[in-house]
Amino acid sequence: MGKAVVAAAMAGAMAVCTVAALVLRRRIQSVVRWARAVEIVKELKERCATPIGLLKQVADAMAVEMQAGLASEGDSKLKMLISYVDNLPSGDEKGLFYALDLGGTNFRVLRVQLGGKERHVVKQESTEVSIPQHLMVGSSAELFEFIAAELAKFVASEGDDFHLSVGSQREIGFTFSFPVKQSSIASGTLVKWTKGFSIDEMVGKDVVVELTKAIEKQGLDMRVAALVNDTVGTLAGGRYHDKDVVVAVILGTGTNAAYVEHAHAIPKWNGLLPKSGEMVINMEWGNFWSALLPITEYDQDLDLESLNPGIFEKLISGMYLGEIVRRVLLKLAEETYLFGDTVPSKLRIPFILRTPEMSAMHHDATSDLRIVGKKLNDILGITDTPLKTRKLVVKTCDIIAKRGARLAAAGVAGVLKKQGRDTAGGGKQRTVVAMDGGLFEHYTIFSKSLDATLRELLGEASRSVVIKLANDGSGIGAALLAASHSQYKGELYAS
Repeated sequence: MGKAVVAAAMAGAMAVCTVAALVLRRRIQSVVRWARAVEIVKELKERCATPIGLLKQVADAMAVEMQAGLASEGDSKLKMLISYVDNLPSGDEKGLFYALDLGGTNFRVLRVQLGGKERHVVKQESTEVSIPQHLMVGSSAELFEFIAAELAKFVASEGDDFHLSVGSQREIGFTFSFPVKQSSIASGTLVKWTKGFSIDEMVGKDVVVELTKAIEKQGLDMRVAALVNDTVGTLAGGRYHDKDVVVAVILGTGTNAAYVEHAHAIPKWNGLLPKSGEMVINMEWGNFWSALLPITEYDQDLDLESLNPGIFEKLISGMYLGEIVRRVLLKLAEETYLFGDTVPSKLRIPFILRTPEMSAMHHDATSDLRIVGKKLNDILGITDTPLKTRKLVVKTCDIIAKRGARLAAAGVAGVLKKQGRDTAGGGKQRTVVAMDGGLFEHYTIFSKSLDATLRELLGEASRSVVIKLANDGSGIGAALLAASHSQYKGELYAS
């Protein structure tokens, strides 16, 4: 009996020791895994580092690439497209003008009554229409006839408080946010479709000709006065309200920049120099590349898998910031079991973590980071995350967002350098950068970081540089460009 008791006691002790050993091993495992997770985020921070010296070099590289792109086609990653906009709105414009904004699965039609210097925008109205899926892959005639029919309905609803001069033809600015090869202010051939559209017969055709045919079929007496890119529209809208706007940047789902260039500084321009002496350049800066850019494995893999290669856009635009964070979190889950012994299945889904959700986590000011916990649960199915894990997620968001903001600031500094507005000695003229896009408008940490970095880069010169939020550039900007390139321009300004 005594032997049995001793044996049982020994077995119990061994079981206790085994359990204790397992607990200890798990604790050691947990410590090792956590250390590895911290190390991965530390490595990420080092690879995403943007010291001011590096950013100045990136700005210099941007200015060099701009010059190369202006010299000839194909010599630069920057397309530096000539917009044929040589007259930006002055604020003197008068009359009724329309805009059509086609850039995705919806399009918008807008009308605006301009009252000149004293009254500016007297009244404006707009409507948005969804494009049926079958028209996005049908024929060009069907697509443009649908658009023109909706435009005709909108024109028919024009109220008495909108006034068209007697005997005048209505004029419209057309924002077409797809790649086009432009040949004048009101003509351009489609290079390729993006954003879910696929109408092969349209490629190589003039989009203004196709729209005009559809408008005429509706019995509308309307002329397309300007074909514009949304960034150029933002520049026009900014200039209308502030004569010192010389650069426009879009930081939203996508990103781009446009600026005012001296016409004589564009070697590839073969036409007569415009009377204004200026030309708006659409940079298409999402394609910018430099060996100086702080690129990680996550960025490279994302760019390789993308249908639209262009590394700069991946680093700074709203389409991709959340996705880069997801890729980092996936590595943490796979290598360190940060979210449990199995990798959450939803974490493997590309683009499931959108930048607005990343922003919400980044801005979480609660003591227990409960917004971070809720987002991880709701979006990725990750439950019961400890506070230290939530803090690591916020740290990851901070690294990716601030790298993007600081690189975007370097891009702006590069444009200002090309314009000779980056130094205090470049003159005391006021310089305004018009910014549009949800990323800049709503991601506060991003926009504050961008602004602070630009000031740091410019130093003394930053005193004369202003960043202004410019909403709805692609809408009202197109109407304003129709006005500044109106066939009745002289008559309207005189009236």
